[in-house]
Amino acid sequence: MAGMTTQHPYAELTPDVMLDAVDATGHLCDGRLLALNSYENRVYQVGQEDGPPLIAKFYRPGRWSDAAILEEHAFSQALAEAEIPVVAPLDIHGQTLLTHGAFRFALFPRRAGRTPELDDEATLQWIGRFLGRIHAIGACTDFAHRPTLDIAHFGLVPSQYLLEHDFIPPELRLAYSTLAEQLIEKLNARWALAGGVKAIRLHGDCHPGNLLWTDAGPHFVDFDDARMGPAIQDLWMLLSGDRTSQQYQLGTLLDEYSTFHDMDEQELWLIEPLRTLRIMHYASWLAQRWSDPAFPSAFPWFNSQRYWEEHILTLREQLAALDEPPLAV
Repeated sequence: MAGMTTQHPYAELTPDVMLDAVDATGHLCDGRLLALNSYENRVYQVGQEDGPPLIAKFYRPGRWSDAAILEEHAFSQALAEAEIPVVAPLDIHGQTLLTHGAFRFALFPRRAGRTPELDDEATLQWIGRFLGRIHAIGACTDFAHRPTLDIAHFGLVPSQYLLEHDFIPPELRLAYSTLAEQLIEKLNARWALAGGVKAIRLHGDCHPGNLLWTDAGPHFVDFDDARMGPAIQDLWMLLSGDRTSQQYQLGTLLDEYSTFHDMDEQELWLIEPLRTLRIMHYASWLAQRWSDPAFPSAFPWFNSQRYWEEHILTLREQLAALDEPPLAV
């Protein structure tokens, strides 16, 4: 199946351009560049002549406004100033958002770490404490320039995009369209059951890969998807296994989390809706980025007949999950 065919936004981001951009900040490169696991943006470890390596993040053109990026930077800096272990951008002569030619970028200190062991009680407690502290600060004020995680932007718009473009095979379009309508209806009903849940500033993409674990504890990285939303968004992606396992993990996280921030138990109604929205949004995200050469090479299984069949099956399973009672505290 064909996708959109447009010039990809990083065509002119060559190694020389990246090294020149970092050199211009006063951090002289030694020529070493190591591409890191990032596709929405381009992120590299850059060696320095007279210091430890830095992380250079080149923002995808057109995705965020300058104001939205600066809000992300200010949020992570506020957390760092509160001695919460987040990796915030470096201040370069009074600026965190830098420009070089057509590209905007930021520099970060390099932090090493491994994926946390989420079956370990002490690890969950540690993470729960820091998430509670992050949300206590996140609840103090709202983002003005970053969006809210909601059904429209993560469910309705992504499903419409896929149906309006040449990605879903013709023989599966009706099945997908019907299923998307049913999901949106149930998502709205489940959201209503949660009541008037307060939206706060979130990490937004708090999966285990964005937690770097060391013997000294975690580092929270990559606030690129920070937005307004329900607090449970930053917890549910840390849950895995069967219902009993997830119940235990959630309870352990919340035992420590609640020391610093109150979780509205009504938000537990949103765990499966948020999982469903992530699945719907992810498929559309891959489709929208398919003209970027990094995506077909990194996700070769996408946009095949088998992928769409399995995607529809997964969404059907989520449709059933939306009828299940929520996890309890």
